[in-house]
Amino acid sequence: MKAHLPNHPTQLYLIRHGEVEERCHKVFGGCRIDMALSPLGIRQGEAIDRWMEGSQLDAVYASPMLRVQQTIAPLLGRTGLVPEVMPDLREVDFGDWTGLRWEEVQERFGVSAFDWLEVLDAAGIPNGESAEALVARVGPCLFRILHDNPHRSVAIACHGGIIRVILSILLELPLAKMAHFNIDYGSVTVVELQPEKKHAVEIELLDFCPLRDGGVRGS
Repeated sequence: MKAHLPNHPTQLYLIRHGEVEERCHKVFGGCRIDMALSPLGIRQGEAIDRWMEGSQLDAVYASPMLRVQQTIAPLLGRTGLVPEVMPDLREVDFGDWTGLRWEEVQERFGVSAFDWLEVLDAAGIPNGESAEALVARVGPCLFRILHDNPHRSVAIACHGGIIRVILSILLELPLAKMAHFNIDYGSVTVVELQPEKKHAVEIELLDFCPLRDGGVRGS
């Protein structure tokens, strides 16, 4: 891990897309359903941009999925940054759960939707991804971002599942443990990497939702 870290702190702004359209609420959409944002989701993207005004971003990396692209449109419009779209930052493949509501997963598979990270860790979603497969595709994206951005502040716009995978890799913890962290729609989680410190990875801000929590970030 340390071989990929810069010599001085690097900041990662992990941005989860805004709320999705109503028909997809409490539905396992994953990477197979390219849903749009709801009106609230659009406002969440605008709030993220306003909150980020005091931060100097050097680069943006993003999932190709529509809900992510819509969320960061205000940020890109203001900064003029051109994101690097990474297909492997797409959301989890939920296999046979795709398109099912939470209660339907319980009925058909006998699994609580709230336990989805544990099921991923155990490779238990039929025809879906496992935690091992997720780390194998997301890890190279993360390591390249870190390698290419020493001393810089970088936004990674993606999905709740993928942010948890990134945190799992950085903290060297099982993916199932990431269930302890809320990653809400329209949230920003800030991670700072300082390789000279004993604890090289520090979570500076977790699940901050500018629209919900208010506040303007200072310069």
